[in-house]
Amino acid sequence: MKRIKIETEIVVFETEAELPVQVKQLVTQAKQARLKAYAPYSNFKVGAAILLDNGEIITGNNQENASYPSGLCAERTAIYYAKATYPDAKIKCIALAGGVTGKINRNPVPPCGACRQAMVEYEIKQTQPIEIYFTGTEGEVLKSCSVANVLPLIFDKSQL
Repeated sequence: MKRIKIETEIVVFETEAELPVQVKQLVTQAKQARLKAYAPYSNFKVGAAILLDNGEIITGNNQENASYPSGLCAERTAIYYAKATYPDAKIKCIALAGGVTGKINRNPVPPCGACRQAMVEYEIKQTQPIEIYFTGTEGEVLKSCSVANVLPLIFDKSQL
């Protein structure tokens, strides 16, 4: 038997003011996209903003459905639109913001497992890391230097 130790490094920005200007703008756009989310069942709204290497910014938000599995998270809404519209563009970074409607959330909201899997697919395809910044409605912003950093032991095409 042997053991494998997996470590993840996350950078914590205590406030948005500490962020680089371009990232701060991306977080702001994620927060604005969050306000347009359709979440009548959970009231948990999430917004995503993606910066592409061509300078385009794509936003998305979660879209719920009474048949819960039929909805789609903000991250996948944005990433699928980005890649459908700009298939050759690389994703530089993604900003996420989430929280319950009408409540302040100071806990950073990370991407769910399905979204991590979707994002890592594009990270592998573009052979360059995608930075992820995530926050609540206010407060700390966490940064991961890559999707692989928050999804160790990646399931990819080499498994198929």
